[in-house]
Amino acid sequence: MRQFFADHRVHSATRTTSQLLPLRLLPVTDPAPSAVRQNPRGRDLAVAIARVLEETRGRDIRVLDLRKVTEVFDYFVLATGSSRRQMHALADEVERVIKDEFGDTKRGIEGYDESRWIVLDYGDVVVHLFDADAREYWDLEQLWSDAVPVELPAAAEGG
Repeated sequence: MRQFFADHRVHSATRTTSQLLPLRLLPVTDPAPSAVRQNPRGRDLAVAIARVLEETRGRDIRVLDLRKVTEVFDYFVLATGSSRRQMHALADEVERVIKDEFGDTKRGIEGYDESRWIVLDYGDVVVHLFDADAREYWDLEQLWSDAVPVELPAAAEGG
């Protein structure tokens, strides 16, 4: 593994190279296939959220498997809403159904008041609800293009 050095100089002229502290930068994930975390419950949760979004008329619903890309979370669920009211309905229904069916409550929510990009954090699964302009602008599918798209049952592929 390569060793990187961090320069912690406040005044660059007063320190020498020998005063640099060696730091080891570790990869976020091991690229070996055996390193992919198994998380069937996370997948079930992501697919259930996609189903709820489809039933609540969300559009362009996608589930991305990020287990090979990052250790921070396992799945993204993406959907587009047509109005502020619908985006609130999508977020509220996801919260209700996931609490009833899985016993899970969200860890956090952002963007609900603005309703351009609502983020629901369920730990291993993060839900992104966009209006059409924000979805196009942020283009998370491209940003996370190393993620593996999850095949959804026909009823949850709204779009």
